[in-house]
Amino acid sequence: MTVPGSHETAGRAPDGADDRSLGDLLGDIASNLTTMVKDELELAKTEAKQEAAKAGKGAGLLGGAGVAGHLALLFGSLALMFMLDSWMHTGWAALIVTALWAVVAAAMAATGRTELKKMNALETTQKTIKEDVQWAKQQKNS
Repeated sequence: MTVPGSHETAGRAPDGADDRSLGDLLGDIASNLTTMVKDELELAKTEAKQEAAKAGKGAGLLGGAGVAGHLALLFGSLALMFMLDSWMHTGWAALIVTALWAVVAAAMAATGRTELKKMNALETTQKTIKEDVQWAKQQKNS
């Protein structure tokens, strides 16, 4: 039987404490950090693939709509130009229709640019990285 405070229990860790060496603890931390980084990279890859698939599908649909819309606008513009031709010279009618489409194109470009700036890719990855940083800070403080 050993008495607390006696010679036999003096070098032992208290009950519930870890008996691992500092090297073992640092090795575990390094292993955990490596695993965490690998997991974050996998999450980023998966998220990027999903976003790329969505963007590809959307771009394909927009491309098809663009071709159809272009043909509709071309023939509609020609019809407007010939309608204006009955009141003025053909050159002036063509110039008016061109100016109209230049204004429409500028408005669409500005709107498209604004929408692209709103895009937030890899949102989940950013969130989990912030959580990992908080976890690491807590580990350091404890």
